[in-house]
Amino acid sequence: MPIPFSLRIFVADGDPDGLRVVERSNWIGKALMFPRALLPKVKGRSELSQTGVYLLLGPRDDGEGEMLYVGEGDPIRPRLASHYAKKDFWTRAVCFVAGAGQLNKAHVQLLEAQLIALAAAAKRVPLDNANTPTEPTLSEADRADMQVFLQNMLGMLPVLGVHAFEQAAPAAAVSSAPLLHCKGKGVAATGYEASQGFVVKAGSQAVAAAVPSMQQHVRGMYELRQELIGNGVLAPAQGGAAEGYRFTQDYVFSSPSTAAAVVLGRSANGRIEWKDVQGRTLKALQEKEAAA
Repeated sequence: MPIPFSLRIFVADGDPDGLRVVERSNWIGKALMFPRALLPKVKGRSELSQTGVYLLLGPRDDGEGEMLYVGEGDPIRPRLASHYAKKDFWTRAVCFVAGAGQLNKAHVQLLEAQLIALAAAAKRVPLDNANTPTEPTLSEADRADMQVFLQNMLGMLPVLGVHAFEQAAPAAAVSSAPLLHCKGKGVAATGYEASQGFVVKAGSQAVAAAVPSMQQHVRGMYELRQELIGNGVLAPAQGGAAEGYRFTQDYVFSSPSTAAAVVLGRSANGRIEWKDVQGRTLKALQEKEAAA
Protein backbone atom coordinates (compact mmCIF):
# COMPACT_ATOMS: atom_id res chain seq x y z
CA MET A 1 0.00 0.00 0.00
CA PRO A 2 1.49 3.40 -0.94
CA ILE A 3 2.71 5.46 2.00
CA PRO A 4 1.83 9.18 2.04
CA PHE A 5 4.76 11.56 1.93
CA SER A 6 5.42 15.27 1.61
CA LEU A 7 7.83 17.20 -0.61
CA ARG A 8 9.46 20.54 0.08
CA ILE A 9 10.23 22.43 -3.13
CA PHE A 10 12.58 25.38 -2.82
CA VAL A 11 12.57 27.73 -5.85
CA ALA A 12 16.15 28.85 -5.45
CA ASP A 13 16.19 31.87 -7.76
CA GLY A 14 12.54 32.89 -7.49
CA ASP A 15 11.76 31.61 -11.01
CA PRO A 16 9.28 28.67 -10.99
CA ASP A 17 10.90 27.40 -14.19
CA GLY A 18 14.43 27.86 -12.85
CA LEU A 19 16.39 25.87 -10.29
CA ARG A 20 14.23 23.87 -7.88
CA VAL A 21 15.62 21.94 -4.93
CA VAL A 22 13.28 19.16 -3.82
CA GLU A 23 13.50 17.32 -0.50
CA ARG A 24 11.33 14.46 0.68
CA SER A 25 10.21 13.97 4.27
CA ASN A 26 12.39 11.55 6.27
CA TRP A 27 14.85 10.91 3.42
CA ILE A 28 18.58 11.51 3.07
CA GLY A 29 18.30 12.28 -0.66
CA LYS A 30 17.69 15.50 -2.51
CA ALA A 31 16.67 16.35 -6.09
CA LEU A 32 17.80 19.33 -8.17
CA MET A 33 15.75 20.28 -11.25
CA PHE A 34 16.79 22.93 -13.73
CA PRO A 35 16.60 23.81 -17.43
CA ARG A 36 19.69 23.20 -19.55
CA ALA A 37 20.24 26.92 -20.09
CA LEU A 38 20.90 27.35 -16.35
CA LEU A 39 23.72 24.81 -16.08
CA PRO A 40 26.51 27.45 -16.34
CA LYS A 41 24.85 29.30 -13.46
CA VAL A 42 24.06 26.33 -11.18
CA LYS A 43 27.12 24.15 -11.79
CA GLY A 44 28.89 25.80 -8.87
CA ARG A 45 26.36 24.47 -6.35
CA SER A 46 27.81 22.10 -3.79
CA GLU A 47 25.22 19.38 -4.58
CA LEU A 48 26.70 18.88 -8.05
CA SER A 49 30.11 18.14 -6.52
CA GLN A 50 28.59 15.03 -4.94
CA THR A 51 28.11 11.50 -6.24
CA GLY A 52 24.68 10.99 -7.76
CA VAL A 53 22.43 9.86 -10.56
CA TYR A 54 20.77 12.17 -13.08
CA LEU A 55 18.15 12.25 -15.82
CA LEU A 56 18.30 14.36 -18.98
CA LEU A 57 14.98 14.96 -20.75
CA GLY A 58 14.13 16.69 -24.00
CA PRO A 59 12.07 16.44 -27.18
CA ARG A 60 12.44 13.62 -29.67
CA ASP A 61 13.68 14.36 -33.17
CA ASP A 62 10.12 14.07 -34.55
CA GLY A 63 8.80 16.45 -31.88
CA GLU A 64 6.32 13.86 -30.59
CA GLY A 65 6.99 13.43 -26.88
CA GLU A 66 10.25 13.21 -24.93
CA MET A 67 13.49 11.28 -24.89
CA LEU A 68 15.42 10.28 -21.78
CA TYR A 69 19.04 9.77 -20.87
CA VAL A 70 20.00 8.21 -17.51
CA GLY A 71 23.50 8.74 -16.14
CA GLU A 72 25.63 8.70 -13.01
CA GLY A 73 28.58 10.72 -11.86
CA ASP A 74 31.20 10.68 -9.14
CA PRO A 75 30.80 13.63 -8.98
CA ILE A 76 27.91 14.73 -11.21
CA ARG A 77 29.25 18.13 -12.32
CA PRO A 78 31.77 17.03 -15.00
CA ARG A 79 29.27 14.60 -16.52
CA LEU A 80 26.69 17.36 -16.88
CA ALA A 81 29.29 19.71 -18.34
CA SER A 82 30.20 17.08 -20.93
CA HIS A 83 26.56 16.56 -21.90
CA TYR A 84 26.06 20.34 -22.09
CA ALA A 85 28.79 20.50 -24.72
CA LYS A 86 28.14 17.27 -26.63
CA LYS A 87 24.53 16.07 -26.22
CA ASP A 88 21.97 18.16 -28.09
CA PHE A 89 18.51 16.79 -27.33
CA TRP A 90 18.07 17.58 -23.64
CA THR A 91 16.36 20.67 -22.30
CA ARG A 92 16.07 19.87 -18.57
CA ALA A 93 17.89 17.86 -15.95
CA VAL A 94 16.87 16.13 -12.72
CA CYS A 95 19.74 15.15 -10.41
CA PHE A 96 19.55 13.04 -7.25
CA VAL A 97 22.23 13.25 -4.60
CA ALA A 98 22.54 12.64 -0.87
CA GLY A 99 24.58 13.98 2.01
CA ALA A 100 28.37 13.75 1.90
CA GLY A 101 29.53 10.13 2.03
CA GLN A 102 26.03 8.68 1.70
CA LEU A 103 26.44 7.52 -1.92
CA ASN A 104 29.48 6.03 -3.65
CA LYS A 105 30.29 5.05 -7.22
CA ALA A 106 28.88 1.53 -6.90
CA HIS A 107 25.66 2.86 -5.37
CA VAL A 108 24.93 5.19 -8.27
CA GLN A 109 25.96 2.59 -10.84
CA LEU A 110 23.28 0.32 -9.38
CA LEU A 111 20.71 3.14 -9.46
CA GLU A 112 21.62 3.95 -13.07
CA ALA A 113 21.34 0.31 -14.19
CA GLN A 114 17.98 -0.19 -12.49
CA LEU A 115 16.53 3.08 -13.79
CA ILE A 116 17.52 2.17 -17.34
CA ALA A 117 15.97 -1.28 -16.94
CA LEU A 118 12.75 0.20 -15.56
CA ALA A 119 12.47 2.76 -18.37
CA ALA A 120 13.11 0.06 -20.97
CA ALA A 121 10.43 -2.16 -19.43
CA ALA A 122 7.85 0.64 -19.15
CA LYS A 123 8.46 1.79 -22.76
CA ARG A 124 6.91 5.16 -22.03
CA VAL A 125 9.72 7.17 -23.65
CA PRO A 126 12.68 6.19 -25.86
CA LEU A 127 16.09 6.03 -24.19
CA ASP A 128 19.10 7.91 -25.53
CA ASN A 129 21.45 5.54 -23.68
CA ALA A 130 23.48 3.51 -26.17
CA ASN A 131 24.39 0.77 -23.70
CA THR A 132 22.64 -1.23 -21.00
CA PRO A 133 24.94 -1.17 -17.96
CA THR A 134 25.39 -4.19 -15.72
CA GLU A 135 24.69 -3.92 -12.02
CA PRO A 136 27.78 -3.69 -9.78
CA THR A 137 28.42 -6.10 -6.93
CA LEU A 138 27.17 -4.67 -3.64
CA SER A 139 26.78 -6.07 -0.16
CA GLU A 140 23.31 -7.21 0.84
CA ALA A 141 22.95 -4.22 3.15
CA ASP A 142 24.08 -1.68 0.54
CA ARG A 143 21.73 -3.16 -2.06
CA ALA A 144 18.82 -2.92 0.40
CA ASP A 145 19.68 0.72 1.10
CA MET A 146 19.73 1.51 -2.62
CA GLN A 147 16.36 -0.16 -3.16
CA VAL A 148 14.90 2.23 -0.57
CA PHE A 149 16.67 5.16 -2.26
CA LEU A 150 15.33 4.06 -5.66
CA GLN A 151 11.76 3.68 -4.42
CA ASN A 152 11.86 7.18 -2.93
CA MET A 153 13.10 8.54 -6.26
CA LEU A 154 10.39 6.71 -8.21
CA GLY A 155 7.73 8.05 -5.86
CA MET A 156 8.93 11.62 -6.39
CA LEU A 157 9.46 11.61 -10.15
CA PRO A 158 5.79 11.67 -11.27
CA VAL A 159 5.22 14.63 -8.95
CA LEU A 160 8.14 16.33 -10.70
CA GLY A 161 6.61 15.66 -14.13
CA VAL A 162 8.71 12.62 -15.07
CA HIS A 163 6.62 9.57 -15.99
CA ALA A 164 9.19 7.52 -17.91
CA PHE A 165 9.44 4.77 -15.28
CA GLU A 166 5.77 4.27 -14.47
CA GLN A 167 4.20 0.93 -15.26
CA ALA A 168 0.56 0.05 -14.96
CA ALA A 169 -0.65 -0.76 -11.48
CA PRO A 170 -2.33 -4.19 -11.28
CA ALA A 171 -6.08 -3.98 -11.86
CA ALA A 172 -6.57 -5.52 -8.42
CA ALA A 173 -4.94 -2.44 -6.93
CA VAL A 174 -7.50 -0.21 -8.67
CA SER A 175 -10.57 -1.93 -7.26
CA SER A 176 -12.84 1.07 -7.78
CA ALA A 177 -12.14 1.24 -11.52
CA PRO A 178 -14.49 -0.89 -13.64
CA LEU A 179 -13.06 -2.92 -16.50
CA LEU A 180 -13.95 -1.33 -19.83
CA HIS A 181 -14.02 -2.73 -23.34
CA CYS A 182 -13.30 -1.27 -26.77
CA LYS A 183 -14.36 -3.17 -29.90
CA GLY A 184 -14.17 -2.58 -33.63
CA LYS A 185 -12.99 -4.14 -36.92
CA GLY A 186 -12.88 -7.61 -35.36
CA VAL A 187 -10.68 -6.64 -32.42
CA ALA A 188 -11.40 -6.27 -28.72
CA ALA A 189 -9.41 -4.57 -25.98
CA THR A 190 -9.85 -4.29 -22.23
CA GLY A 191 -8.71 -1.42 -20.02
CA TYR A 192 -9.37 0.70 -16.97
CA GLU A 193 -8.69 4.15 -15.58
CA ALA A 194 -5.81 4.51 -13.14
CA SER A 195 -3.96 7.37 -11.50
CA GLN A 196 -1.20 7.15 -14.14
CA GLY A 197 -3.63 7.40 -17.07
CA PHE A 198 -5.69 4.85 -19.01
CA VAL A 199 -4.35 1.28 -18.88
CA VAL A 200 -4.89 -1.19 -21.72
CA LYS A 201 -4.41 -4.73 -20.47
CA ALA A 202 -2.00 -7.30 -21.87
CA GLY A 203 -3.66 -9.59 -24.40
CA SER A 204 -5.86 -6.83 -25.80
CA GLN A 205 -6.07 -6.63 -29.58
CA ALA A 206 -5.41 -3.79 -32.03
CA VAL A 207 -6.30 -3.53 -35.71
CA ALA A 208 -3.80 -4.57 -38.36
CA ALA A 209 -3.53 -1.19 -40.08
CA ALA A 210 -4.43 2.39 -39.28
CA VAL A 211 -6.70 4.28 -41.65
CA PRO A 212 -4.80 6.69 -43.95
CA SER A 213 -6.39 9.77 -42.36
CA MET A 214 -4.95 8.88 -38.93
CA GLN A 215 -1.45 9.91 -39.95
CA GLN A 216 -2.76 13.22 -41.26
CA HIS A 217 -5.29 14.23 -38.61
CA VAL A 218 -3.97 12.68 -35.38
CA ARG A 219 -0.31 12.27 -36.23
CA GLY A 220 0.84 12.04 -32.62
CA MET A 221 -1.43 9.05 -31.97
CA TYR A 222 -0.33 7.46 -35.27
CA GLU A 223 3.35 7.89 -34.36
CA LEU A 224 2.70 6.40 -30.91
CA ARG A 225 1.02 3.37 -32.48
CA GLN A 226 4.00 2.87 -34.80
CA GLU A 227 6.38 3.24 -31.86
CA LEU A 228 4.49 0.60 -29.86
CA ILE A 229 4.72 -1.77 -32.83
CA GLY A 230 8.42 -1.03 -33.11
CA ASN A 231 9.26 -1.59 -29.45
CA GLY A 232 7.19 -4.75 -29.04
CA VAL A 233 4.34 -3.47 -26.86
CA LEU A 234 2.17 -4.35 -29.88
CA ALA A 235 3.21 -7.70 -31.35
CA PRO A 236 1.76 -9.43 -34.44
CA ALA A 237 -1.18 -11.73 -33.75
CA GLN A 238 -0.66 -15.49 -34.09
CA GLY A 239 -1.59 -15.37 -37.75
CA GLY A 240 0.83 -12.50 -38.40
CA ALA A 241 0.54 -8.72 -38.56
CA ALA A 242 -2.06 -8.98 -41.33
CA GLU A 243 -4.48 -10.30 -38.70
CA GLY A 244 -3.76 -7.50 -36.26
CA TYR A 245 -1.70 -6.98 -33.12
CA ARG A 246 -1.89 -7.87 -29.44
CA PHE A 247 -0.60 -6.04 -26.38
CA THR A 248 2.31 -7.92 -24.82
CA GLN A 249 2.06 -6.00 -21.52
CA ASP A 250 -0.24 -3.69 -19.63
CA TYR A 251 0.40 -0.24 -21.10
CA VAL A 252 -0.44 3.20 -19.70
CA PHE A 253 -1.79 5.79 -22.15
CA SER A 254 -2.17 9.47 -21.39
CA SER A 255 -5.93 9.35 -22.08
CA PRO A 256 -8.72 6.93 -23.03
CA SER A 257 -8.92 8.59 -26.46
CA THR A 258 -5.26 7.87 -27.20
CA ALA A 259 -5.77 4.27 -26.06
CA ALA A 260 -8.84 3.85 -28.28
CA ALA A 261 -7.08 5.43 -31.28
CA VAL A 262 -4.16 2.99 -31.01
CA VAL A 263 -6.53 0.02 -30.67
CA LEU A 264 -8.84 1.06 -33.52
CA GLY A 265 -6.27 2.66 -35.83
CA ARG A 266 -8.24 5.85 -36.24
CA SER A 267 -9.24 9.02 -34.46
CA ALA A 268 -11.46 8.07 -31.54
CA ASN A 269 -13.32 9.61 -28.62
CA GLY A 270 -12.28 7.32 -25.79
CA ARG A 271 -15.11 8.46 -23.54
CA ILE A 272 -17.52 6.99 -26.10
CA GLU A 273 -15.52 4.00 -27.38
CA TRP A 274 -14.74 2.48 -23.96
CA LYS A 275 -17.78 0.77 -22.40
CA ASP A 276 -18.51 -1.45 -19.43
CA VAL A 277 -20.10 -4.92 -19.66
CA GLN A 278 -23.56 -3.33 -19.63
CA GLY A 279 -22.74 -1.17 -22.65
CA ARG A 280 -22.49 2.09 -20.68
CA THR A 281 -19.88 4.44 -22.07
CA LEU A 282 -17.06 5.86 -20.00
CA LYS A 283 -18.68 9.27 -20.53
CA ALA A 284 -21.95 8.03 -19.02
CA LEU A 285 -20.14 6.41 -16.10
CA GLN A 286 -18.21 9.60 -15.37
CA GLU A 287 -21.35 11.73 -15.57
CA LYS A 288 -23.10 9.36 -13.16
CA GLU A 289 -20.19 9.58 -10.70
CA ALA A 290 -20.11 13.37 -10.96
CA ALA A 291 -23.82 13.57 -10.17
CA ALA A 292 -23.63 11.18 -7.22
